[in-house]
Amino acid sequence: MKSLRNTALGLAMGITGATGAFADGHTELTIAIVNNGHMINMQTVAQAYTQETGVTLNWVSLEEGVLREQVTSDTATGGGQYDVINIGMQEAPIWGAAGWIEPMDFDADYDVDDILPAMRAGLSHEGTLYAAPFYGESSMVMYRKDLTDAAGVTINDNDSWARVMQAAAAMHDPDNGVYGACLRGKPGWGDNMAFITTVVNSFGGAWFDADGRPQLDSAMWNQAVNFYVDLLGNYGPPGSEGNSFNEILALYNEDKCGLWIDATIAASFLENDNVAYAQSPNAGVAAGANWLWAWAMAVPTGSPNSEAAHDFIEWATSKAYVQAVGNHAEFGWGSVPTGQRASTYAIPEFQAAAGFAAAEMAAIDSAAPAASDIKPYVGVQFAAIPEFPEVGSAVAQEMAAALSGAKSVEDALAAAQEAADAIMREAGYYE
Repeated sequence: MKSLRNTALGLAMGITGATGAFADGHTELTIAIVNNGHMINMQTVAQAYTQETGVTLNWVSLEEGVLREQVTSDTATGGGQYDVINIGMQEAPIWGAAGWIEPMDFDADYDVDDILPAMRAGLSHEGTLYAAPFYGESSMVMYRKDLTDAAGVTINDNDSWARVMQAAAAMHDPDNGVYGACLRGKPGWGDNMAFITTVVNSFGGAWFDADGRPQLDSAMWNQAVNFYVDLLGNYGPPGSEGNSFNEILALYNEDKCGLWIDATIAASFLENDNVAYAQSPNAGVAAGANWLWAWAMAVPTGSPNSEAAHDFIEWATSKAYVQAVGNHAEFGWGSVPTGQRASTYAIPEFQAAAGFAAAEMAAIDSAAPAASDIKPYVGVQFAAIPEFPEVGSAVAQEMAAALSGAKSVEDALAAAQEAADAIMREAGYYE
């Protein structure tokens, strides 16, 4: 693959310059992205990429759950709708092994060793990188320190869930539009189940046993989900079963949330000056209490614009892109994508702008995706098996029903266990 870093504009702006077929303006790339802030920002920053290279970028920005459905369907069937796709750690190794996406092969100046080891490992299969991280994340507590101080409560690193409940109750003031805890409730394996799974992990539970049999009828799942429903039902905003990342971000920036436990990347977009951070709580089991994820870019196998797609990814996930965002008049150093490159955390301007950086790195470093005696599969908030998205989506609907009050927790878990068992049995894990 050619190097695209030698033009004067590229050196000045962190934009890679194309030659040959890319310079004539006829190459177009269709890029499917999740509608999160850093991805939206990229559309603005990438205008300079088009000006320099002549490559037209057609953006398809989708809500997280819709993106997963459309990208999975198109990639699995070889539909060819997209040249570049947003995927994550659940999909990349599996799709790479299946031949659905192309291996990543970058020039030496890209410095693949600068990518954080946890992100590189999670996006690889048998040592081959199949997707490049645009940003990476764990999860942590973000809370209004002015409200905790006023209420006389504290939130500590790796606190107990009981103390988190106490803090949420103390801050909860719905008459004045403040809700003690804002948490994901929208159904989806990467939405409500991302958070719920970390709670289950912290209670010592797991999705499956070593034979692939679902464990949703365990005491740990019952305890964890009852806690989740009680916390959000008593101290969360109305309609929480419809809230995902973007909805809660909006609530937090409207000063309506006391605490929020979610992706570390959210800290880039918080506007309240009183925000403080803590490592994720647990119920006695710390491993798995905070998730690990990367929104990454991959090229579907057989894309007619494969070379141009790889070149775009090389630019969009490079050190130069971080510099381009940091030096951009509209964004700046507090808005650069994080959690993907070690070098970002050594940039003085970033250190000055990002008060969350230390907490974010601590969360990423402590995430535990490896299989263990408790959790006999790879993945923190997901299981790295092909069937998980189907299982997770089915269970997510039941958990949303429990949160809304449409079902009891016990009935929802029983239905979830039945659905998961049918999927895993049909997949041949057991008879």
